[in-house]
Amino acid sequence: MKIGLGSDHAGFAYKNRIKQLLRELGHEVRDFGTDSEAPVDYPVFIRPVALAVASGEVERGVVLGGSGNGEAMVANRIRGVRCALCWNLQSARLAREHNDANILSLGARMVPLELALEMVKVWLETPFAGGRHAGRVRQIDAA
Repeated sequence: MKIGLGSDHAGFAYKNRIKQLLRELGHEVRDFGTDSEAPVDYPVFIRPVALAVASGEVERGVVLGGSGNGEAMVANRIRGVRCALCWNLQSARLAREHNDANILSLGARMVPLELALEMVKVWLETPFAGGRHAGRVRQIDAA
């Protein structure tokens, strides 16, 4: 799977570990930055990930920041993106299973690194359940 990554300075270290994990799992990774822990404005790095997901350039995306809130807000401004801010394994699983989330947002200051890595794995492995959830996803995408 092709996966886009983007972070601000607070998410930089987690982004690099997630990139390593994704490659170990056999995924193709496109890193949209940032490239250091120097302070940056997160929309500059998150919007390109969301645009790449929306256009089909990448199949999914992972965005990171201190809390993940702003990153999710930026990503969700792009039509066709369903970005879920997740904080535990259940929220990551349900984001895929019920909402067909195509971008995962994580807060590096909110969850330990090992949990973040497990959340990425769960999110990638969980299929969309469809059924009654499909109509809701269509309503999200129509907004």
